[in-house]
Amino acid sequence: MRLFVAIELSDAMKDALADAQADLYDRGARGNFTREENLHLTLAFIGEYGDPAQAADALASVRFAPFTLALDGCGSFGDLWWAGLRGSSELDALVRGIRRALAESGIPFDRKRFSPHVTLLRRARGARPVRVTPCAMTVSRFVLMRSDRVKSGMRYTAIAGFEAEE
Repeated sequence: MRLFVAIELSDAMKDALADAQADLYDRGARGNFTREENLHLTLAFIGEYGDPAQAADALASVRFAPFTLALDGCGSFGDLWWAGLRGSSELDALVRGIRRALAESGIPFDRKRFSPHVTLLRRARGARPVRVTPCAMTVSRFVLMRSDRVKSGMRYTAIAGFEAEE
């Protein structure tokens, strides 16, 4: 089972990101646009892992308080275009806590340096920078997600959620 840990985005943030995707398209960008329902912020990518219950048990130990997440610009990694998210000490602490919980439970994950972004377009051709409408949301939950390939692309399903402490 292909797993990752993520923040599900608010409808308002998804709308702002869909507008940025439409702007990219209108400016001639082509490639694989992320479907609006799949827009999310990945906190840790686990990959193929056969025991989601063990991953959920590890993640249940992560403690965090609600915090604000805000869109912050647009950019690219090669042919992948993304919308940035403003870094914060609260977001960094959440990522560290998640990764520590996974490591302590022996669950493998991608250890690349965390760079907060939401993927808008993969295999981009003809893309140019666009403006992302400012938007913010309160993060009070993160989720363990599974990723399944279906005819229309990828389907992401939350299989466990973890709430902030008030």
